[in-house]
Amino acid sequence: MDALKKGFSIAKEGVVAAAEKTKAGVEEAAAKTKEGVMYVGTKTKEGVATSVNTVAQKTTDQANLMSDTAVAGANEVSEKAVEGLETMVASAGLVKPAAVEPIVP
Repeated sequence: MDALKKGFSIAKEGVVAAAEKTKAGVEEAAAKTKEGVMYVGTKTKEGVATSVNTVAQKTTDQANLMSDTAVAGANEVSEKAVEGLETMVASAGLVKPAAVEPIVP
């Protein structure tokens, strides 16, 4: 009977040791999983922030390009209007053609 008790006692110690190692393994796996998820979350957040900043910069660049083009177009239209007005005033005889100075951009 003592041999059985001793055998079961040794088996019990083995089960307890295995359970403790399993618990430690599960805790370590959980910590690594958490670490991995946090890493992916951080990288995803950085990627989204970078993407948003890139889109914002490109939008700003396009808006600046459009406004520069609009200003250039408006300047060209106003120059042509002034030139046309000068021509009309000169041909109507309201001023002498020599008195009209060309606009220098």
